[in-house]
Amino acid sequence: MFKFRLLSLALALAAASGAQAQEVVRLGNLKFAHYGAVSYIKEIAPKCGIKVEEHVFAKGPDVMQAILAGELDVGATASEAAISGRANGAPIYVVAGFAKGGARLVARPDSNIKSIKDLKGKKVGVTRGGIHEVLLIAELAQAGLTASDQPGKDVQLIFLAFADLNQALMGKNLDAIMQSEPQSSQAINKGYGVEVMKPYDTPIGAPVRTMVMSEKFYKEHRATAAKFMTCFVQATKLFIDNKPVAEKYVREVIFKNQITKDDFDDAISNSPYTYDITPEHIQITTDVMAKHGTGKMRAAPVAKDWVKTDLLDAAKKSLNIQ
Repeated sequence: MFKFRLLSLALALAAASGAQAQEVVRLGNLKFAHYGAVSYIKEIAPKCGIKVEEHVFAKGPDVMQAILAGELDVGATASEAAISGRANGAPIYVVAGFAKGGARLVARPDSNIKSIKDLKGKKVGVTRGGIHEVLLIAELAQAGLTASDQPGKDVQLIFLAFADLNQALMGKNLDAIMQSEPQSSQAINKGYGVEVMKPYDTPIGAPVRTMVMSEKFYKEHRATAAKFMTCFVQATKLFIDNKPVAEKYVREVIFKNQITKDDFDDAISNSPYTYDITPEHIQITTDVMAKHGTGKMRAAPVAKDWVKTDLLDAAKKSLNIQ
């Protein structure tokens, strides 16, 4: 009887240890409204047969650094960070998109800035190394304007963290900001900012946020990677189909009631959730970055070599999603 109990205990411990060791996915994420469905993955992960450990970073390049250090398996970031990471040797694949848009040029109400051309001679805040910098530089170039954080250009860039841009605009230290969501919606709804434009008329169009996966995880942990992707599609479908669930989770869990219903509604109308990404979109974004010198790229990567949507396609098919 004693031997039987010992054997049962040993088998139980072995099973628990095996399950714990093989099914953990380390996810890097950012704190934005349109990253909400990615964050929600951890809530439904047990139903998918995995455990997701979410780590929240200040900006996309920080996610890439964590992947390079071997600290993450999957990361949610803007395409610019993914492209720059891959260009500089990060062993990653783009495996899905998860949101579109999520950028807005916002000016002070007293600045008299009505269009991109009105930024000449102004101070514009943006976060360095993000898709917002890429979009801002591309828009300025289309308008025939130059920009730098050094004197002597048409537009003076002030590089700040996303979290600091609104405060600088409200304090009148900046004339305008290229901001993400829900922060740009907050600035407008609170009255210290007005929309100048949504910067989607460059060749990039509305930028698609990217889900990236380390090559090692993609190649060596296929079963777990497939479960994660199924969980991602389920979470995204829920947020697309059931806006009250998405709003409650983003407002109450992610932002701790620091944003209003209007902030959320306006933010998601400018950054809708999605699943999809194409090599063409990543290639165009890469080409625009190379043309304007945004993002430090040792060698511009070719999108078709590292955009891998087979796991996404299989997950969507299994859930009958077109």
